[in-house]
Amino acid sequence: MLYDFAAAALVTLLVTLDPPGLAPIFLSVTRGMSDAQRKVVALRASVIAFGLLAFFALAGDQLLRVLGVSLPAFRIAGGLLLFWIAFEMVFERRNERKQNTAEIAITRDHIQNVAAFPLAIPLMAGPGALTAMMLLAGRADGDVVMLGLLVGIAALVVLSCTITFFLATPISRLLGVTGNVVLTRLLGVILAAMAVQFVVDGVKAVVRTF
Repeated sequence: MLYDFAAAALVTLLVTLDPPGLAPIFLSVTRGMSDAQRKVVALRASVIAFGLLAFFALAGDQLLRVLGVSLPAFRIAGGLLLFWIAFEMVFERRNERKQNTAEIAITRDHIQNVAAFPLAIPLMAGPGALTAMMLLAGRADGDVVMLGLLVGIAALVVLSCTITFFLATPISRLLGVTGNVVLTRLLGVILAAMAVQFVVDGVKAVVRTF
């Protein structure tokens, strides 16, 4: 039973977080940063994401109940936030404010903000991943060993995301400036579609309750 639970948790979290799929998005949201700054962003985002996943595994259901927030509402909110980021990626709204992409000042606050949003939330620890953690924790039914195993598996999956982020930097150098710009626009559209899907799933869940 423990093996089945571990296998289900590993597959579910790998599919939900999708480490390889995060690499190009990581490149887009950290455009203009140095290798060292990207590493700081990767590590910070991973720590935040793991903390959230672990917290929602242990106390997420109780927190949402106390706040009176349903899982569908949580999913819709995550989708809307993600769509905002996608919109900025496609239309370069961030760079318009800064006037020149090459002259963007990468401050410590900017690094911390990008790591927390959108990387940690909602791309890594998004509505899907957090919901999965709560559902898997429900299967553990209060068993301390199973809950510990779940948190350990979450750490393993987040570590795979961190490694993917580190490998994204050489990919960025290979693409060059033009390739990165094209990739940013393309991924912005894909990210917008993902965001809409989050909202659609949330709305469907709400409708089913009536």
